[in-house]
Amino acid sequence: MRTRSRRQFLATTAMGGGLLASGIPPARAAAAKIETPFKHSVMGWCFKGRGVDAVQLAKWCVQLGMHGIEGIPRDAYKDVMDLGLEIALVSGGHGFAEGPCNPKFHDKVVSGLKDAINLAADIGSKRVITFTGMRYEGMDDEDAATRCVETWKEVVPLAEKKGITICFEHLNSRAIEGKMTGHPGYFGDDVDFCVDLVKRVGSEHFKLLFDIYHVAIMNGDIIRRIREYKEYIGHYHTAGNPGRCEIDGKQEINYPPIIAEIVKTGFTDYIAQEFIPTWDDPFASLKHGVETCS
Repeated sequence: MRTRSRRQFLATTAMGGGLLASGIPPARAAAAKIETPFKHSVMGWCFKGRGVDAVQLAKWCVQLGMHGIEGIPRDAYKDVMDLGLEIALVSGGHGFAEGPCNPKFHDKVVSGLKDAINLAADIGSKRVITFTGMRYEGMDDEDAATRCVETWKEVVPLAEKKGITICFEHLNSRAIEGKMTGHPGYFGDDVDFCVDLVKRVGSEHFKLLFDIYHVAIMNGDIIRRIREYKEYIGHYHTAGNPGRCEIDGKQEINYPPIIAEIVKTGFTDYIAQEFIPTWDDPFASLKHGVETCS
């Protein structure tokens, strides 16, 4: 589905008046939220392949007492917010393939992120996602890293002004066993390097999106890295490895102690389920993932 601009979104969802004046629109079907020190979310794209659209997934989130949802089309934002959910993470408008490491995407990245920051502020969201982009022929790594940092620094002042955190996601470039299990050629595939980029940007409004699944594949030593990088992490994603499946007993990542460590760091923002459901009942998959991380 084509992603609409912020202007189109505001014009067609009837949120330009009283609803925006109060931030997030009132819930129509508020449910008791899960009592955890952090907030629960889910990535919508993962369930799309099972025929679960954004609104149906949002209803499941409400049923489970979750706090937010992300990775859904902008034209679904109002409907899911009306259910009492936050938009946990707004798309940065440039995707993981067309990022700031490649100079030809500079303008797209800057305009996309600025639009996303403004939209996030308008709807009461607090986070926007960004990526490095993919390697290209003849790329110099240090030059590419500098381009990423300088491009992000162009949009950080707006994020600071609006109270929005840009979350930069590390992705694995190793897994190839299925669609979206890995991203061969992705520039930001080393989490230590990604943290260095975050440090170089140097803003409390630019953080790492620590995807536990991707880190497990590329770097490992997850709990130690969570401890070491806690001040630079603004968002977490989960999935089982191998296969980006449910976080059940058939995969290798031991989530309960990882979640316990995240809690120890004082993290209070979002942990989002980003696995591709394989169980016969995708609702049961989501319920299990949330319970495992609670």
